[in-house]
Amino acid sequence: MTRHLLTGAGSGIGAALARMLADRGDDLVLLARSAARAESLQSQFPSARVLVGDLADPGTLNGLGREVDDSLDSLVHVAGVVHLGEVARMRLHDFEEQVAVNLISPTVLTREFLPHVRQARGTVLFVNSTAGLSASASWSAYAASKFGLRAVAESLRAEEAQHGVRVTTLFPSRTATPMQASVHEQEGVPYDPSAWMSAESVAATLLHVLDLPGDAVIPDVTMRSSGRSRPTA
Repeated sequence: MTRHLLTGAGSGIGAALARMLADRGDDLVLLARSAARAESLQSQFPSARVLVGDLADPGTLNGLGREVDDSLDSLVHVAGVVHLGEVARMRLHDFEEQVAVNLISPTVLTREFLPHVRQARGTVLFVNSTAGLSASASWSAYAASKFGLRAVAESLRAEEAQHGVRVTTLFPSRTATPMQASVHEQEGVPYDPSAWMSAESVAATLLHVLDLPGDAVIPDVTMRSSGRSRPTA
C-alpha cells in the first residue's frame, strides 16, 4: 500500500490532498500540533495514523522518525504560517514563528523521515509559494522563510538523487484557503474565495507529482490563478 506523511492536513491544501489520498485507499500518516488537534484529525481521517509535533517548536520534532517503522512513499510539507509586516515594524516573535514553521521544521522533519523515504525510493514534496520566488512589500519574513525552503529543497535534490529520492517544490500563488482569508484580513481587504484557485486544484497537481512514474521527476512547478472566477452553486 502506498504510504504518505503529510503536514497541514487539517485544512486547505493539505486537507484536500489528504482526502484525495484517503479516498483512493492510500495509507496516511498525519502530523498534528497538539493532542487536541490530533483527536480532530483522527475523526476526519479514521484510518490514518496521527503523530504529534508542533512546527512552531522544532525541538518537539526531534526523534519523531522513530515513531514510524515502515517505508514512506512520500513526505509532503504543506503546513505554513504567514504574518504580514514591514521590516521597520516586524515583531521578532512573528519573524521567528514563520521561520520555525515554514523553514526549520520542514527541514527537521525531512531529516527525521528521510530514511523511510529512501527505503521506498520515494518523493519529498515541498509546498512553497510564489513568495519563495519574489518578495513584495510587507512579505519579507514569509518570503525569507520560503526562499530558504527553496534552498533546502534544491540541496536535498542534489544530495538524495543517489538514493533514488525525488524532490519537488510547488510554488502556488494565492489559493482559496483559511490562510488566504487571514492574509486578506491582515491586508484589510475583502476576501472573495472565488477569485483564487481552489485548494483542490493545487492538491490535484500534488497528486500528479506523487503519481509520476519512477523514471521521471518534476523539480519545480509554479501555479497561478487563471483569473476566471469559479461558478457558484
